[in-house]
Amino acid sequence: MSIAITPKKLIALLIFIVIGAYVASAAPSIQVAWVCAILLLTVYLFAFEIVAVDVAAICIMVILGLTDLLAPYMLLDEGLVDNSILFNGFASNAVMSIVAVMIIGAGLDKTGIMGQLAALLMQVGGSTEKRIIPLISGTVAVISSFMQNVGAAALFLPVVSRISARTGLPMSRLLMPMGFCAILGGTMTMVGSSPLILLNDLILNSNAALPADKQMETFSLFSVTPIGVALIVTGILYFVILGRFVLPVNKNTQLEGGDTQQYFKDTYGMKAFDLFEVVVQAGSPIIGLSVDELEKENLLRVIAVEKGDGRRVGGESVDRQTPIQAGTVLGVLSSINMIQQVVETKQLELKPELEVFVDSLSNIKAGIAELVIPPSSSLIGKSAREIWMRKKYGASLLTIHRGDEVINYESGSGIRNELFEAGDVLVVHISWADLARLEKDRDFVVVTTEYPHEELRPQKVTHAVIFFAITLFLVLFTDLKLSVALLTGAIGMILSGVLNIEEAYEAISWKTVFLLASLIPLGYAVETSGTAQWIAQQTLSVVGDMPIWVIQLAVAVLATFFTLVMSNVGATVLLVPLAVNIAIGADANPAVFALTVGIATSNSFLIPTHQVNALIMGPGGYRVPDFMKAGGIMTILFIIVSVTMLNILF
Repeated sequence: MSIAITPKKLIALLIFIVIGAYVASAAPSIQVAWVCAILLLTVYLFAFEIVAVDVAAICIMVILGLTDLLAPYMLLDEGLVDNSILFNGFASNAVMSIVAVMIIGAGLDKTGIMGQLAALLMQVGGSTEKRIIPLISGTVAVISSFMQNVGAAALFLPVVSRISARTGLPMSRLLMPMGFCAILGGTMTMVGSSPLILLNDLILNSNAALPADKQMETFSLFSVTPIGVALIVTGILYFVILGRFVLPVNKNTQLEGGDTQQYFKDTYGMKAFDLFEVVVQAGSPIIGLSVDELEKENLLRVIAVEKGDGRRVGGESVDRQTPIQAGTVLGVLSSINMIQQVVETKQLELKPELEVFVDSLSNIKAGIAELVIPPSSSLIGKSAREIWMRKKYGASLLTIHRGDEVINYESGSGIRNELFEAGDVLVVHISWADLARLEKDRDFVVVTTEYPHEELRPQKVTHAVIFFAITLFLVLFTDLKLSVALLTGAIGMILSGVLNIEEAYEAISWKTVFLLASLIPLGYAVETSGTAQWIAQQTLSVVGDMPIWVIQLAVAVLATFFTLVMSNVGATVLLVPLAVNIAIGADANPAVFALTVGIATSNSFLIPTHQVNALIMGPGGYRVPDFMKAGGIMTILFIIVSVTMLNILF
């Protein structure tokens, strides 16, 4: 990996060096000065992507480790971080929790549960960005209000992946709203995030040192719910209204194919055929006809039927005798001119996009494939009509390539009555599940091998649900460490055969693991060196004589900054006592200032240091500037809405 330093990056480096020199001159100790310098270096590497973000994090960890050797030359008594604990981040509660939820999410996905949930969300939300984003983000936000937000985000990661593949929407347009709302959901209840869980204990600790007339009351489970709801609504509206401007379009994150119609055209050049969904209206002349009779009269191919008794797609479903009724929804392949003519003359409603079959006919479920009739095939001399090809094999015949001859619907002959010959190449529309079965059928040679070979294990759904329920119970109703509770479910998925160990390893985003684990020593250095306390005191000394709401705003901004460079738990523990003392000095409500810290430590959108942001960074193909662009506005909105709601409620 080469490192390219552009003039822009060089100028920025010089600016950071000047800032670092000023901070070092003002720092109370040489130790604080060095920690601030490393903090600035971290921000520079992240902001300008000198190297990949995970590589940058590892570099910072190594630099912290080297300070143990270089301490005498840095005028330090000892290194900034003891090397004996330098790698503790890899075994930290946060990192192991993320590893576990990735495995649990993969296990649920493997059983088909996440696919069904994706289909359900698509039925409700359709395939448009402005409908899907609120639905996914709102659902995740509610779930994360009662469980760790990274767990909620990880569980929905495969759902978003499937929706992306089935709708053609890039994951980069869906994952960031989902991730941000998962973080926002942690502000809805007092058990939604670690800082809020700790807050009441910190308040009780502070009460021990306060006079009787300044004692603070603790907060109930739903004390913060109005604030959380306001933040979630703000986040959803932000992405619905401004999403097209702030969300990146990373095409490399969109699963193969995306739009089914475009998939047909690009892959096989079948310009004459598109995929359409039509609804049979009352009074239509095709009511009472069979699928076969409809196809005989028109140049179209019916590949899916929904009559109110379930979707019929693939083998053992649609056959030529299937009757057509009023209200029947048909998925058809046809030319745009032909379908428009049929719609006008046969009283059909043409849907602008797939709705009923958006899941069943998505390119991760079905598509175009090529089959060859081998010389040993028992189908030689028989026709597609004779062998009931669509019903028996789930394959809708579109074209036959025979040497230089192309036989299709426009060739004048009945393609389904054409007798198969050895060497015929059949172009068919088929579900991938049916195609996988044809690979074992000696009557065909499957040419198309690059298709989603998804091995689901629906027979393991009971095991997956049981271990997920056990995990949820341990997280919500016990004091067991989060990582242990989540690993219980993860190892249960493996031992019960929902996933094998290789699939579990593949489910883990190692980039995320190294990013988080490598930054933990930096947070430790910021906290133990006194850097955090010094920054807090310097910031708050500036606003000490200003109106109460300005001081409260400064506390929120300070908590936001700290949660970007250290754990939100560490920021909360450090700032709550300080905020309480400031509130008492300003004759304000100390409990409200403490709650301001607890809420503001969830304001982690600017850079991918939060566990949720680190989780979605790889799958979404995001870069640090993407977070700075979308997260910068969200950070400001968060501060404005949270401080406003705190003043309205309290």
